[in-house]
Amino acid sequence: MSESHSSDIQPTVPLLALRHATVVRGGRTVLHDLSFEIREGEHTAILGPNGCGKSSLIRLVNKQDYPLHREDGESSIQVLGRDRWDLFELRSQLGIVSADLHQAFLSATGGGRRHGREVVLSGAFASQGIFVHQKVTPAMVERADWALALVGASHLAGKRIEEMSTGEARRILIARALAPDPRALLLDEPTTGLDLAARFHFLKMLQDVAGHGKTLLLVTHHLEEILPQIQRVILLKEGRVFLDGTKKEVLTTPNLSELYGEPVLLRERDGLYDAHCGVTGDA
Repeated sequence: MSESHSSDIQPTVPLLALRHATVVRGGRTVLHDLSFEIREGEHTAILGPNGCGKSSLIRLVNKQDYPLHREDGESSIQVLGRDRWDLFELRSQLGIVSADLHQAFLSATGGGRRHGREVVLSGAFASQGIFVHQKVTPAMVERADWALALVGASHLAGKRIEEMSTGEARRILIARALAPDPRALLLDEPTTGLDLAARFHFLKMLQDVAGHGKTLLLVTHHLEEILPQIQRVILLKEGRVFLDGTKKEVLTTPNLSELYGEPVLLRERDGLYDAHCGVTGDA
């Protein structure tokens, strides 16, 4: 299936560019002066303990939150070279998967009556369901069925989302993110709710996606989810960039022990990592 993207988006610009971005929510600063760039094709993991600002960063990128105004008038955040976006267009360019999105489908009016294929098709419109003014084309249906098959969820096409397990619904949301043929996937703790086998197959699927032109931005606190294809890791702590560099530079026992404030034993095998807190020793 051919790919088509907006002509005003140039492939040479960064996927994401933050320049001194600060976000305040509920009177509390949740992101402090973040500055970094992520280019297309640069698969990146953002890692840190709970409350470090990972999900706040996703909300910033997805225009759910906005940074404080800079005194110099420059934009604090650009996505694909632009600081102004139609939200529906942005959310078709960046396929986002999160537990919050699952809850939004269940909370939306009529959300519980939506079936798997309809949820996946809604990704083409960045909406929570298909509405009467939205025209579903045969190409959209073909792409939705392809995405369902890719994540092993074809059998869920006719199942209502409120009847699905968390793992089943997460697979549907992953298919929804892929169906519009986005430039990148922003994955916010994407394996939450998946059992051991489903998690294994999901991570294997992500490796295939990474090899077919989709930039992965993986937000997680599980080191074992950092795929071999991911070569850059950004560590967040208390809303700030703690470390940013290659996977080999950043993922070390001293760095992770300082990040989490506990002794950490890090192990690596065949490009995959795992870690255990409260123990010491060499990997």
